[in-house]
This record gives sequence, C-alpha cells and structure tokens, in this order.
Amino acid sequence: MKETSKAVVTVIGKDMVGILAKVSTACAEANTNVIEVTQSVLDSFFCMVMIIDITESDKQIDQLQKAIEDKVPAMQVHVMHENIFNSMHRI
Repeated sequence: MKETSKAVVTVIGKDMVGILAKVSTACAEANTNVIEVTQSVLDSFFCMVMIIDITESDKQIDQLQKAIEDKVPAMQVHVMHENIFNSMHRI
C-alpha cells in the first residue's frame, strides 16, 4: 500500500462568495484530494484550514500555493507539507 503525503492549506481574508469552490478547484487541477476542511466567518473574515492528499499531485508545494493564490488573490494563502507542520508543532 502506497504511503500518502499530505499538506495543510490555510486561507484567510475578507469573506466573499466562492472561496471554497475556487480553492477546491485549484486543488483538483493539481490532482490533490481534499481530506478534511473546516471554515468559519469571524467578523466578516473568512478562515479556512484544509488537509489535502498530495500523493498524486503534479505540482510542488510552492506551485500549488501559487495556483491557489491565483484563484483567490485577495486572500492570504499558506500551504505547508505535513512533515514541516508536524515538526513545528511538536512539544
């Protein structure tokens, strides 16, 4: 069984229609799969965290981040490989 590789995607900015759809489209176009997503609107600011499977992706992390940024240029986007995320959050 092939081991999966994941990434954490965060998107924050002024709320507008279609953010989730645009980010999901960018992920699909890069051949990634959305595993989990949570989102909320806090005082008109949209906040989303996604866990995506990048095992079969045809883009590097920085390319994927750029592709998402291109879809939602008014938002702050960050994409981080799960290994880096886990290393940063160890006790």
